[in-house]
Amino acid sequence: MDRARLVAGHDTTMRYDERPIDDTPIHTADLPPTPIRDRNIPATAWVEAPADLLTLGADLPGSPVAEYKRRIGPWLLWRAGPAKGADARYWAALADDLADAHTLRLFPDGSAAGAGPSGTTHDRFRAWKEDLRDHDR
Repeated sequence: MDRARLVAGHDTTMRYDERPIDDTPIHTADLPPTPIRDRNIPATAWVEAPADLLTLGADLPGSPVAEYKRRIGPWLLWRAGPAKGADARYWAALADDLADAHTLRLFPDGSAAGAGPSGTTHDRFRAWKEDLRDHDR
């Protein structure tokens, strides 16, 4: 059990949209492998963030800034917009080759569109995420 849970005596995780933004500059090597439950890391805090990630949500309603979600093998996963029920976009790139990036657009009805590293076009987030998992280079 982590220290926050020991001290608080209960689960301190929050919904993703209730977590505070942590603008502390962070490098690729310091992005955690598992989902972060106590804060959101915006793309603007990532020192090595490529331009296409910084503008990931620019054409979406409200122009959301992408937030770090987790690693899937060697892939860094970010999302601009809400997890479901609205327009959003996922971006994943190899941690050691940020030019090898892939996006998936999510639509309010739950459908999706985007190609993974295999070149296959996916219409479901889960299938796109599995494509990332299965192509760890």
